[in-house]
Amino acid sequence: MIRINNQWRTIIVEERKNFGFGVLIDILKKNPKTIVLTEGTDPRILEASSRLLASNFLHPILVGDPDKIYEVAEESGFNIRGSEIINPRNFDRMDEMVEMFCELRKSKGVTPEQAREILYQNNYFGTMLVKMGIADSLLGGATYSTADTVRPALQLIKTRPGNTLVSSCFILVRPFATGGNEVFAMGDCGINIKPNEDELVEIAEETVRCARIFGVDPKVAFLSYSTYGSGKGEDVDKMRNAARKTKERNPDLPISGEIQFDAAVSPRVAKKKCPQSEVAGNANTFIFPDINAGNIGYKIAQRMGNFSAYGPILLGLNSPINDLSRGCTADEVYSMAIITAALADNKDA
Repeated sequence: MIRINNQWRTIIVEERKNFGFGVLIDILKKNPKTIVLTEGTDPRILEASSRLLASNFLHPILVGDPDKIYEVAEESGFNIRGSEIINPRNFDRMDEMVEMFCELRKSKGVTPEQAREILYQNNYFGTMLVKMGIADSLLGGATYSTADTVRPALQLIKTRPGNTLVSSCFILVRPFATGGNEVFAMGDCGINIKPNEDELVEIAEETVRCARIFGVDPKVAFLSYSTYGSGKGEDVDKMRNAARKTKERNPDLPISGEIQFDAAVSPRVAKKKCPQSEVAGNANTFIFPDINAGNIGYKIAQRMGNFSAYGPILLGLNSPINDLSRGCTADEVYSMAIITAALADNKDA
């Protein structure tokens, strides 16, 4: 079942129609967090870090050789004075980290020598900083692949109790001409290639949980090329069954499926295709049948619909670990750092 703590519920009610980072920053000001940035010599990371260091709500920890990091920062013109930089090669708690790593990976027979070499890699080292409680969250992927960010998280942070997989969602935001913002959640657009119906239930529940954090009052559409039996096929059955199972687990959650995208978002089309649906025509949280549809869908919205896309936001882990695109900008690093830290504040919801 999907739960959310009272502090966030109050914020959501107040901000439901006005997406913005102000609400997230206000939460973090009340309970400041730390975030590991694994690619400390990347100029985009350093620019975002300089902005975060000027704030009082989110403290960045840069991983890497301090001399190299300061050299790149100086060349790029970014002020990172006062930043915390940790070099895996001379970390004063490395023996403790190695011991914990070996325990976490004992089923693989990892030796202390092997563990130490693995932990010299920034992505594994940064993930262990979160595991040890030295940091609250982690953001990587400016130079690493998604797999290089997700793999250490799966091995070391692992999924929350009751979860069987890591999934992802994107938050899509577009300003209304009259003020405020149109906000949608889309999952899973970045991790699970072809989820089965039970995995789709988990993806939907995690996407709803994330949507609520960002002010969306979820109305969930399980997308398909069919609307309530208008088409046939295994993929249609999968989405119909996933919608039904999600509704059984969350009876108060507005859900429709299987449903075509036009019926999900257009009241006129919904009136013709599925007038009995409680969501059709007003859906704002979309569950895709596979990664092809999800990845294509959010990018169409981003590139042709002029939506800003925040993500992929990784869901289902014990602590928030998020992935950047290798083509990201410094602004995107800054935004994703705030999002990731905000998830740390709400990770037990």
